[in-house]
Amino acid sequence: MHLEIYDWGGNGPPTLLAHPTGFHGRVWEPVARRLIAAGRRVWSFDFRGHGDSDPAPEGDDDWTGFITDALVVTERLDLVGDPRLLAVGHSKGGAALLGGEIRRPGTYARIWAYEPIVVPVDEPTELPIENPMSAAALRRRDVWDSLDDAFAAYASKPPLDALTAQALRAYVDGGLRRRSDGRFELKCRPSYEARIYTTGGASGIYPRLGEVRCGVRVVCGDPDGSPPATFGEQIVARLPRGELVHAAGLGHFGPLQDPDAMVASMLELAAVT
Repeated sequence: MHLEIYDWGGNGPPTLLAHPTGFHGRVWEPVARRLIAAGRRVWSFDFRGHGDSDPAPEGDDDWTGFITDALVVTERLDLVGDPRLLAVGHSKGGAALLGGEIRRPGTYARIWAYEPIVVPVDEPTELPIENPMSAAALRRRDVWDSLDDAFAAYASKPPLDALTAQALRAYVDGGLRRRSDGRFELKCRPSYEARIYTTGGASGIYPRLGEVRCGVRVVCGDPDGSPPATFGEQIVARLPRGELVHAAGLGHFGPLQDPDAMVASMLELAAVT
């Protein structure tokens, strides 16, 4: 399976960025640029079924595949076990990194995870396809006359209006492909995104968090009584070396809303030996 990797450049200690469901590796551009300016070497990648990576195999909506993707990229970049590595994951990306450290201990020296989708259940739980997240994905408009039309529409209403202009531009430019009729469609198909949401609670990561021995900083936006912001305390309680940080004023798209503050938090973790 082909996985698209983005080499953002830079010099110094390595950083690997793992994106959320429905997004892609190019959306990290504002974060990557700031990390490079701070003296880091940066890569990101597209998970299967996202961006320019290969589509997921038919019927593949198991989160173990995303764990595999993150591990494969880490190996390909020769970063496994590098004591300088800062592994950064947002939402599903954070869960994939935690799952990878469980599967292959010692892969990641430290993990910074923004609202990782680690559902606090000890028994695998799948949601019906009618759950709100999946229903929203299935309703999402996925064909546009132009990239500018898509950008203007996303910028005008929730939830993507929360992104900085640079992050939203990166999302649009990297997340849509031109069709044969000249129009543009989402690379991550809404039907696939909807299936991913149904299986987040069946990843099996939560009951095994005690096996994650590296340092982990879990960052959550303002808890408003809804997941995944409310998962943080339960996740950290099971991590041997976990800490919880609240990012005041931010929602689930925190790294793409306030890259300055989030990069500062990442660099704080990276400085811990």
